[in-house]
Amino acid sequence: MTYDLIIVGSGPSGAAAAMFARRYSLRTLLLDKAAFPRDKICGDALSGKSVAILRELNLLDGVRRLPGATISRIIFTSPRHTELAIDLKRSSLNQVPEGFVIRRRNFDRFLFEEARRAADTCLESFTVTDLVYEDGFVCGVRGRQGDNAEIEHRGRIVLGADGYNSLVARKTDLYHHDPRHWVVALRQYYHNVSGLSDQIELHYVDEVIPGYFWIFPLENGCANVGIGMLHQYIKDQKVDLRQALKAAIDSPAFRERFTGAESLEEPVGWNLPVGSKHRRIVGNGFMLLGDAAGLIDPFTGEGIGNALYSARFAVGTAREAIKAEDVSETFLARYDKRLWDAIGGELRVSTQLQKIGRYRLLLNFVISKAARNGQVSDLIAGMIANEVPRKQLANPLFYLKLLFS
Repeated sequence: MTYDLIIVGSGPSGAAAAMFARRYSLRTLLLDKAAFPRDKICGDALSGKSVAILRELNLLDGVRRLPGATISRIIFTSPRHTELAIDLKRSSLNQVPEGFVIRRRNFDRFLFEEARRAADTCLESFTVTDLVYEDGFVCGVRGRQGDNAEIEHRGRIVLGADGYNSLVARKTDLYHHDPRHWVVALRQYYHNVSGLSDQIELHYVDEVIPGYFWIFPLENGCANVGIGMLHQYIKDQKVDLRQALKAAIDSPAFRERFTGAESLEEPVGWNLPVGSKHRRIVGNGFMLLGDAAGLIDPFTGEGIGNALYSARFAVGTAREAIKAEDVSETFLARYDKRLWDAIGGELRVSTQLQKIGRYRLLLNFVISKAARNGQVSDLIAGMIANEVPRKQLANPLFYLKLLFS
């Protein structure tokens, strides 16, 4: 059988792609090298953008029933320990007044089960080893399920939704590890961290600058605790992220909150290709989605929302390409354009915000001013909820408002 779509990877972008494909009656093969449920190292946070797509796919009620935490506030802390509280319920349009923190083991399993029902064929424990080419076009994949013999599957378009270490990107020569556009992060689950509530916390404190330290609540008194930092800085300054994470936890600002806490695992790390660089993500017969396309927000480190958006645009473009019988790079490039028209401006501004995060004085200034200005606080809430374009942060009037508040 020749499928319309072969989706390599069943994380959020791949699973969403299968569900969007069902809406268009596209014949779909969904593949993943893992067997679900499986862990995925992550901050586990779902932003307003994620919630919007989950609602579009009629999944939001199911997500609300998963174990985790519902988020209505975001806390930013400056190096001077000034606290800026963003109330999502006060966001200007109030369309998505909540977020979630849900372990990826649970969230991804939920999405996968929905995607399994949507796909024509779904294979777990299937390792893709190579792409199949014909006349310069990707037209399928080769791989094996478990210990079985290698087999071939054919499809009109291959979607690479296989994460930051994407085999599809590697086999098409689109994988490039540039430390200037990669963040390295550590996650460590804890139980009984004090002071948890319906808020996620991002702390830009001296122990981790130019990175950030986070504390996100989970179910049953658990928390996702971690640190993220630009890979270039880690290389240049020879930073030990484990030591930096420990320094933050042991610092005077946080040590009391961890006094009675129990670590549930050793720190585990992963790579985040961030969208501070516009990468090539299409070619003859294939498109890259999610982390494989390098779409993670450079400022917040959140990638699920943009991954879900990439699924929507990729499948919409695939439908048009199949109808036109043209799966060339030229035709599929409209996916890249639509995606970056939708999220490119936000990613560019997030890149500038990431740069602000490297400087202690700027962080102290911006956070302290915003903390005293309710109008600015509401504006930031709308941006985080994806209701107010983040490009407003590029407007000089925004900073004049901060300066004279």
